[in-house]
Amino acid sequence: MFIGMSLETVRSEITRIDAGIIRLIAQRQELAEEIARIKMHQGIPVRDEQRAASVLSSVFNQAVECRIDPVAVQKIFEIIIAMSEERQRECTVERDIR
Repeated sequence: MFIGMSLETVRSEITRIDAGIIRLIAQRQELAEEIARIKMHQGIPVRDEQRAASVLSSVFNQAVECRIDPVAVQKIFEIIIAMSEERQRECTVERDIR
């Protein structure tokens, strides 16, 4: 796919993809805020072990299908899940203060 492209062209494409990944993580964080509101309204705790396990299993399988390191992908998503949970906690605290 990238055969014959210059190093700078390929790096530029990587930079574009990286920016897209960041935007998607930001969107996921916004959804975490909405999840926090729903959980607070329903009295559900922030940490959902079953959901976290389901997400990690799913991304592992998707990584295998895409032929990339599934363990590394799981580690990345462990961080993303932790970020989402932290955002939910922040929203919960902010709402309690108001």
